[in-house]
Amino acid sequence: MGLKRGRLGAVILIALIVLTGFLLLRDQPLGELTGALKRVQPGYVLLGLGLMFVFVGSEAMGTRVILGRLGHSVPYRRCLGYSFVGFYVSSITPSSTGGQPAQIYYMSRDGVPAAHGALDMMLLAVCYQVTILLYAAVMLLLRPGLLSLMGGGLGLLLLYGGAVMVVLTAGMLCVMFLPRAARRLTGGVLGILVRLRLIREAKTARERLDRQLEEYREGAACLRKNPGLIPVLLGLTTVQLTALFSVPFVVYRAFGLSEYGPMDLIGTQVLLTVATSALPLPGAVGASEGGFVAAFALFFGSDLVTPAVLVSRGISFYSFLVLSGIITLAVHMRGRKKRTGKPDREPEKQTDTTAA
Repeated sequence: MGLKRGRLGAVILIALIVLTGFLLLRDQPLGELTGALKRVQPGYVLLGLGLMFVFVGSEAMGTRVILGRLGHSVPYRRCLGYSFVGFYVSSITPSSTGGQPAQIYYMSRDGVPAAHGALDMMLLAVCYQVTILLYAAVMLLLRPGLLSLMGGGLGLLLLYGGAVMVVLTAGMLCVMFLPRAARRLTGGVLGILVRLRLIREAKTARERLDRQLEEYREGAACLRKNPGLIPVLLGLTTVQLTALFSVPFVVYRAFGLSEYGPMDLIGTQVLLTVATSALPLPGAVGASEGGFVAAFALFFGSDLVTPAVLVSRGISFYSFLVLSGIITLAVHMRGRKKRTGKPDREPEKQTDTTAA
């Protein structure tokens, strides 16, 4: 991610945070808000923060497993650094587009070939998309009444977000396991874009596309040689998403509420995540808060839903945005020390960079 793009994303994020805060709090009396927040039990807040560490840590473990299968013995703490970098950069770029390239960059700086870093990100992305779609389908089967909570606007966003996820997942699986069909399909799309003059350098674009397709084919080959890898990654992703989706229930209990069970709040958060994930907003700021107020009003009531969204998003996004920003800076500075000749305490042990 370029420096200018990062600064622009940060400016947009700050503007969205200010606007969202204004819209949430303009009709909320300060005394009522303060009184509601005093009800929050600190132990549950700590539990929510712990769940977010599980969220980030599960992805880091997935990265360590994949890189290990590719012949790179990377310490877990370093993989954790990559995951925090991904969280931070994804949070300040529209549709979370900058996180994976940033992670690949820092991996390559530590000696992991960019192709293997891209393969790691691709496998994690496929498992993430598949798991969240399965999660949403299961929740709709177990709690079909949750759809009524979405309302008209959120319902449309749910259809849009779900459709985008299905298309992206199907596309990634297609290029992994049906390379010939994928090349014909991407070639047709590229031809249309060239005719519309949206792409000028057709040859350069085709070469980049072929390199990307090759990475996906390497991913499929890696899975064939390591058949046990997919269950492990899907298991880690399930733990990762369950931790994230459980935060609203922990906040619900933090306010001393107990009428509804974890399945109701987790299922609602699953659908809300699907509805807002495809929107081109840094960190889904604005959409996530507004969607929370609309979808969770039944559980928290009109008096507590605004304080609840502040606590929930404070745990699952804003606190970790600050923490991941600090860790990203530390990861970046560690790389600068290495380039100036100061050795890292725990150098990577690379055994084989060609195995897949």
